[in-house]
Amino acid sequence: MHNKHQLIANSYSDTSYEELMRKRIHKVLLLCSRYDAFYLEDDGRIEEKIFDEYTSLNLSQPPEFLILTNPEEAYQRLIDETIDLIIIMYDMGDIDPFNLATIIKENHPKSPIVVLTPFSREVNLFIHQSHKAIVDYIFSWLGNADLLLAIIKLIEDKMNAENDILKIGVQGILLVEDSIRFYSSYLPNLYKIIFQQSTEFMKEGLNIHQQMLKMRGRPKILLATSFEEAMEIYEKYKSNLLGVITDITYEIGEEKDRTAGFKLCKKIKKDDPYMPVVMQSSESENRTRAEKMGAGFIDKSSDTLLQELRYYVRKYFAFGDFIFVDPDNGHEIARAANLKELRDLVLTIPDKTLNYHISGNNFSKWLYARAIFSVARMFKSIHPEDFNNIDEVRRFIYDSITYYRMHKTRGIIASFNSDHFDDFFQLRTYWRCLHRRKRAWACIYRFFD
Repeated sequence: MHNKHQLIANSYSDTSYEELMRKRIHKVLLLCSRYDAFYLEDDGRIEEKIFDEYTSLNLSQPPEFLILTNPEEAYQRLIDETIDLIIIMYDMGDIDPFNLATIIKENHPKSPIVVLTPFSREVNLFIHQSHKAIVDYIFSWLGNADLLLAIIKLIEDKMNAENDILKIGVQGILLVEDSIRFYSSYLPNLYKIIFQQSTEFMKEGLNIHQQMLKMRGRPKILLATSFEEAMEIYEKYKSNLLGVITDITYEIGEEKDRTAGFKLCKKIKKDDPYMPVVMQSSESENRTRAEKMGAGFIDKSSDTLLQELRYYVRKYFAFGDFIFVDPDNGHEIARAANLKELRDLVLTIPDKTLNYHISGNNFSKWLYARAIFSVARMFKSIHPEDFNNIDEVRRFIYDSITYYRMHKTRGIIASFNSDHFDDFFQLRTYWRCLHRRKRAWACIYRFFD
């Protein structure tokens, strides 16, 4: 059995959010044709659109864009300035964007390069595996600023993943998709779902500074376009994944495999039966097999594709409210919108419901998704058999959350929020006053002694 007091004491050591997202994209070089440059300027400065996107999603530090049409000038700027990301538009007249990317990579091998293409069959056939190996990513460009934001965040996630996920405990979502058109559509929507989730868990911060820092703990998206790449990411980060979204047909080796997604799902479910997997395919007959494997299924031909994606992510990846269910029929019996409500409901839910959520690591997954890493790690390590009875489990969870929330108030001037206010804020103030009063009386006694 775990030492209860030692485990609860560990929950005091809250995360240093300043250590998260240390690597950022500050300056972006965008290489395009004169026509595209004119279009981007005429349509409204791209920095303004990105700034609007960042502001609407409570993000800080939008990057600066440098738009150039001359490769020679771009080479010189790369020498003279620190460029964090290079974006090349596919249609640059007589200039081959992949040859241009090759030259840049030879001189700046650590600089991430993205190629933006219009989506067409001819372009798709032209982009061979050798072209994909030259650049970091290829995206289908339709002129939307939200795609640029998704590209920036995807690359920032990749740069910070090893430190933030493996060392701190930030969670990841693995997206496996080889269709440029589809992942160009998925990623902006996935990031919006994540940013909206982050806006919700920001409220757990006691002031504006804490809230902005907690945004750094949002889940990261990790993109793979082949079976081997997916397995490499999965094996590295599998202990810190909220879930997996995978296509069914993509490359294994250099050959398309129509069952690649099923093979990946089988491996994941063998390691962890509770890991959420959402499979997607334009072949609706794959639904039955996916559901038999315990995976969700999205028809890529559906008119409600993005709405279904949002539904599955919120329901199965621990986003939104924590929903307490009856394990016998799956019906909802209660829900918690924040940490305080979760703590209070733990005392009243049925025994079988509590056992069900502990066994599936549902508490820890929900806390991880909300960037409450220290408590999430602790809850992940406990099991019902570690305690004498179920009431001990209830009290342990209740006390752990209470002590964590009390610990967060130390040295903090909090903004009042009635939805998150607890009696222990008053208790802490009372004990501080009492402690000061005792010290004052002690001084008086010493003075007259």
